[in-house]
Amino acid sequence: MDRCYGAPVSDSSRDTATGAGWGAADPGAYRQLMPGRVEKISWLDPRTLWAARNGALASWFGDPTGRTRGRWVAQRAAAGAPADKVIRRTDPDTFSFMVIGDTGEGDDPQYAVVPGFLRVSQGTSFAVVASDVIYPVGSADDYGTKFFRPYRDYQAPIYAIPGNHDWYEDLGAFMRVFCDDAPPLPTEPAPRPLSRAWLRTLLWHRPHPTDGQHLADMRELRSAAAQQAVQPGPYWAIDTGPVRIIGIDTGLLGTIDAEQGAWLREVSRGPRPKILITGSPLYVDGEHHPCPVEGGGTVDDIVSAPEHHYVAAIGGDIHNYQRYPVRLADGRTLQYVVAGGGGAFMHATHTIPRVSVAGVTEGDFRCYPLRGDSLAFYSRLYGRRLRLRRFFALTEAEGQAVVAERLGIGPTRTPGAEVRVTRRLRLIAALLGTGSRPDRRKRLRLPVRTIYTQLFSPSSATYSPPFFKCFLRLDVTPQAVRLRCYAATGNLAQELNPPVEDEVTIPLT
Repeated sequence: MDRCYGAPVSDSSRDTATGAGWGAADPGAYRQLMPGRVEKISWLDPRTLWAARNGALASWFGDPTGRTRGRWVAQRAAAGAPADKVIRRTDPDTFSFMVIGDTGEGDDPQYAVVPGFLRVSQGTSFAVVASDVIYPVGSADDYGTKFFRPYRDYQAPIYAIPGNHDWYEDLGAFMRVFCDDAPPLPTEPAPRPLSRAWLRTLLWHRPHPTDGQHLADMRELRSAAAQQAVQPGPYWAIDTGPVRIIGIDTGLLGTIDAEQGAWLREVSRGPRPKILITGSPLYVDGEHHPCPVEGGGTVDDIVSAPEHHYVAAIGGDIHNYQRYPVRLADGRTLQYVVAGGGGAFMHATHTIPRVSVAGVTEGDFRCYPLRGDSLAFYSRLYGRRLRLRRFFALTEAEGQAVVAERLGIGPTRTPGAEVRVTRRLRLIAALLGTGSRPDRRKRLRLPVRTIYTQLFSPSSATYSPPFFKCFLRLDVTPQAVRLRCYAATGNLAQELNPPVEDEVTIPLT
């Protein structure tokens, strides 16, 4: 697998443990890019949870995202944004672009991605941030250290779709940064007292009145003419080369409103090949999540319809890499990709059971980090935190071996010395929620997978390698799209020569 920028191929995590970032290794130079003082977000801190309360309020008292999004779209239309929300670029028929998801925690794991991203992105026309540009609540004051500073040396435009965290302050900062400095929305009349909407409004988190006072200074970090991009709203389409790239905004709760749904159906028409980028992946963790559209139907109904000619659907929100090649009834194969490993805490992959969904089997499925590496990462993390290192901590080889046994699969990495799977390894794997074979799910079902997503994964942030982060490069020709997932571990070897963890060529004809 040659590199577009001329570097030799390095070992990936599928080749060696060293390629995964394990063992004694030289740390990367990414810390030289970081500011002197870095905020470390704790998702167990009550103050952080309270600031990020709007998602829970929306699920309890009704989700206002659709209405607010409609007001933002109307404001942009009144300001002259194109009615069809299509960005028309003049890239040649052969071009490349980057996708990086769930970036903005502003700490070591985010900055560790940057050197490799800059190397791999050489010659690309633009980049797309797929979900959660800024954590924890999308504040304008955070854009300096979490967006403008890390990507200041990327000499091309960056487009974005918002994630649920960008919506925690009603998307105001996102619209200012990506949508031509859109002014705040006018205040709406207060809802009827004692109604559900009134209770929601009473508790709703809003930006501080002084938020974003220094945004103009922050913009100077990405002020070159070649870096500028203006998008028509929180959802958009890009026509460039032979493809149309469509970005949708799934708001706080992973759904889209009726107005956006009607627009999506309209821009999906025609024979031009299309790639969807969404804040909520349609296949993830071995399950299908088709994404409801208000008023009926789903996003996946639109994407999988043969007359719409989609070739891939890439989603953020889940902080790792996964790929599901789904063969559709008309014989096409549509690549469903999870690409949320751009900087935020790592969501576990070892909790994914043996894959069997929509005709995709374990042999077709790809993920990064490998499940065994994910299990070893978490075992060491909780061994340290619980002061039970001798009991919990697994080597990467032990993680690979026990995962292979529980899922009934061969070794993912080139096997080394044989590892004996002991009772201790099996117990740790069960306690840490390792997936199982489909015929064993009922017998071994534990509530750990849900707990990992909601509690354990958000508290898994570490500040020393390996980080198991990733990003995508897509090379487009009139005949095909080559999609590659690159790894960022935080170590110097992978920083200088980012390894390819997965690659697929998607035909356009």
